[in-house]
Amino acid sequence: MAIQIMTYPQNFEEKIGFTTIRELVGKNILCSLGRKRLDGLTFCHDADELLTKLNQVNELTRLLRDGAAFPQQDYFDPTAELIRIKTPGTAIELEALADLRNSLRTILEIQHFLEKQDPEKVQHLMEVASRAFVKPATLREIDRIIDEKGVIRRNASANLKEIRSSLDRKHKESVSKMAQIFSRVKKEGLTGEGLEIAIRNGRQVIPVPAAFKRRIKGFVHDESATGQTVFIEPAEIFEINNEIRELESAEMREIIKILAAFADFIRPDIETLLLAYQTLGEIDFIRAKARFAVEINAQLPFVRDEAMIDWSNAIHPLLFLTNRAHKKSVIPLNLKLDSKDRMLVISGPNAGGKSVALKTTGLLQYMLQCGLLIPVDANSTAGIFSKIFIDIGDEQSLEQDLSTYTSHLKNLRHFIEHSDSRTLILIDEFGAGTEPQLGGAIAEAVLEDFSRRKCLGVVTTHYANLKEAAGRIPGIINGAMLFDPKNLSPLFVLKTGKPGSSYAFEIAEKIGFPKKLLENAAGKINQNVIDYDKLLRELEAEKAALMEKQTGMKVADEFLNEMIEKYSKLHKELRSEKEKILSQAKADASAIIARSNKIIEKTIREIRESQAEKKTVSKLRKDVLELREELEKPPDTPAPDTEAEKENEPEKPPVLQIGSWVRIKNQKTSGQIIEIKGQEVKIEAGQMILHVRADKLVAAKPPEKPKEPEFLANLRKHSAYQNIYDRTANFKLSIDVRGKKADEAVDIIRRHVDDAVLLSIPEITIIHGKGDGVLRKVITNYLKNIQEVKHLSEGHPDRGGAGMTIVSFKS
Repeated sequence: MAIQIMTYPQNFEEKIGFTTIRELVGKNILCSLGRKRLDGLTFCHDADELLTKLNQVNELTRLLRDGAAFPQQDYFDPTAELIRIKTPGTAIELEALADLRNSLRTILEIQHFLEKQDPEKVQHLMEVASRAFVKPATLREIDRIIDEKGVIRRNASANLKEIRSSLDRKHKESVSKMAQIFSRVKKEGLTGEGLEIAIRNGRQVIPVPAAFKRRIKGFVHDESATGQTVFIEPAEIFEINNEIRELESAEMREIIKILAAFADFIRPDIETLLLAYQTLGEIDFIRAKARFAVEINAQLPFVRDEAMIDWSNAIHPLLFLTNRAHKKSVIPLNLKLDSKDRMLVISGPNAGGKSVALKTTGLLQYMLQCGLLIPVDANSTAGIFSKIFIDIGDEQSLEQDLSTYTSHLKNLRHFIEHSDSRTLILIDEFGAGTEPQLGGAIAEAVLEDFSRRKCLGVVTTHYANLKEAAGRIPGIINGAMLFDPKNLSPLFVLKTGKPGSSYAFEIAEKIGFPKKLLENAAGKINQNVIDYDKLLRELEAEKAALMEKQTGMKVADEFLNEMIEKYSKLHKELRSEKEKILSQAKADASAIIARSNKIIEKTIREIRESQAEKKTVSKLRKDVLELREELEKPPDTPAPDTEAEKENEPEKPPVLQIGSWVRIKNQKTSGQIIEIKGQEVKIEAGQMILHVRADKLVAAKPPEKPKEPEFLANLRKHSAYQNIYDRTANFKLSIDVRGKKADEAVDIIRRHVDDAVLLSIPEITIIHGKGDGVLRKVITNYLKNIQEVKHLSEGHPDRGGAGMTIVSFKS
């Protein structure tokens, strides 16, 4: 038995706002073929067909979001012309021929574009595009007949070429003859100043004052509005122009002949071409839906072939577009309906968002089953319904003698008669429009019937008996639109599980309603109703406060755990690297000692050369020996980690005052108190600011500052170390002595070589220039006598050649 598909009422699309959605999608349509697809857009319940449509749109949406240049020009519809020329003997219209060529090119461009993409990402689009087949010979024949501007080529046929050649000759003859005649007329003063040759009825004419018209032989084709000027075609060129007209008629007959021949050429392939254009229309429609999906940030949820809804962050697309234009945000909707919780009863204050939630549900589900992506999180899940019924707004009718409540009852009767387990029912202000107790009782009975039929749906109400029914009727759950009781303003957030208060008295008081009237009204209400509504308000307020605290605690706890894990890991890494650093420092110190031995000898040599006193030399030797002994001492053994000992220390209560050091119980991180508010303490721990209750804290010691190893501190005191450091920092791997005298150059090189040997530099470059070779010879002879020099060589030919000497030292 086939499943009956229906929506109710007849103006369903208008009620939920889908007519506007259809219009917005239509703005992206490029041709009438796509427009026909949009006009035929219908509600679909077949899972396979629906998933195919949704995947087609989703694939193109992803491409557009990635910035892909999908072809979007020359979407034409020549199908009517193709159907017309099926009749033998007919010729295709020239304009249609140009549209045919350009649109066939577009089809090929779409196919080539998709072929360049990852096949897995365009699988469904390729299935559509592959239905179109375009013969290359068709485009070649069109290109042979017309140029890029859509004009028939002069060589489209041999006869046309001959006709146009004759036309060109006659046109030239006519222009030349007319110029001679006009020049003669001007000299005779038979035409006014500033007047030139004009065109009338497709023929060249001379403007002549009416008084002189009989002085020129010819034919009058026109006259000015005032009648003072007439336009005459001279008799001398009349025959030439007649010949031109005959040639133009011959040209047109030849063009029609060419277009008829082309129609004969493609007539066997017209059905194939019509199928290709159906494909182009489908792609145009898919593209329009994809562009709209990008505009509203729509996604493809998981789709299951069952009646259910599980949406996260669903947004009404029309509300989203309106608010975006005013730079406002939209509060998203989270909604879940399944076989267990089938019917949601939403309560809460007026203007709190109940109707918006209802319309969002209906519109998004209908959009999805029409093959459109919807603005929900991609991890949402959507089901498939065979029927969607809505009862929204006032349907009273004077013609049918229907009141508001009567129209509601009529809708409910239809729902009861046609609903089943694959039906989605949406009712706004359920039970309203009549005496509350009676209307509430009927609404409750209908709700029980929906439960027996296992329908899914959303209803909104203010009736207490419907709120209470959620605890008694299987499958019915409560939901509330949250409200800020302090500011008396709606939050537009749907929370399932508890009913909501209408806040009628509070809202009335906020807008300045007379207090005496409110007090009088309160006295007329049953106390149980007042207590029930008060309890709902208190529960809402407590729940909101609890949720806020839970959210804050969750964020703080996650952040704290992350920081503790981070610092614990960092602590272990530091401990493992500690010994490596000290070992490396010792090795660096040994290297410094080795270099110091060389600088010692050099220093002594310089002192001797400067004829320093022996007392000074002895003191310097003593300082150097002390430095060596200090550097050769092994580094102090690192102190054992005391973290384990600290963990075993007894926890002491903290001193709660600004500046005291504390830490959180069972945690290692310590911090300093910067603010105290009752039992809440604000702690600064490094770059973090933590809010902790006082009973969660214990006393802590201030962290100790790390000390510099003693051997490094002593090392920094000695001038020898500083001397080595300075020389290393200022040393250059090349020196330039060009322009220097031989003695001056040797002295510079001697000091540079000493520094290189001292610092264990493997190689230096001396730039001396080529010149007559004298300076190079002196430098080479000097370097050959230095024991530390291993090898001398010239520079690379591309970098100076014989103009430089590369000095390599022994290791």
